[in-house]
Amino acid sequence: MRNEKFHGRHEASGRQCEAPHCEGAGEYRAPGSRGPGFDGPGEWRWFCLDHVREFNAGYDWFEGMSADEILAAQSPVSGWQTESRVFRADAGADRTPRWADFDDPLDAIGARAGNIKSRAKAGDYSARGRFTVREREALGVMGLSSDTDRPQLRRRYSELVRRYHPDRNGGDRTHEARLQRVVEAYQLLRRAAAFG
Repeated sequence: MRNEKFHGRHEASGRQCEAPHCEGAGEYRAPGSRGPGFDGPGEWRWFCLDHVREFNAGYDWFEGMSADEILAAQSPVSGWQTESRVFRADAGADRTPRWADFDDPLDAIGARAGNIKSRAKAGDYSARGRFTVREREALGVMGLSSDTDRPQLRRRYSELVRRYHPDRNGGDRTHEARLQRVVEAYQLLRRAAAFG
């Protein structure tokens, strides 16, 4: 018996092959103009089997790279030498002061309160009606304001998980309760109607 299903085939559900003058179903995806990144897998182009094979035969991931850049990209440790925002000492947290920045907890509370007051004066809460009461509480858990968009939510979630996860704290499990609150807040917010 012959297997009719090819690896990587996605049911067309109305998609047409993007090759010019092709009437076939677009069941196979190929990299589009925007590659994968923090916010998702990127864009895809959809082709029929013959055209995706043609696309793959001519696709060159290393196009435009010098020999040294190609060698560096093929290295097993490629990417580890660059410092990403979430692994910097400040963890990319520029919205509110971090507790670790202060020796005295009261100084930290005062700095956070000052930051909240200054944002309120600037009209930061103008979009307050977008979120339910529970969603606003979840925003508070994550240290986000009511004008947050989906990419900011994802970045903040990633930052907080890295900060509180026991694997990033030498196995210290004292932050587990905080991590659980962050995860619950994110699960609620990612389904919020405000993000459409």
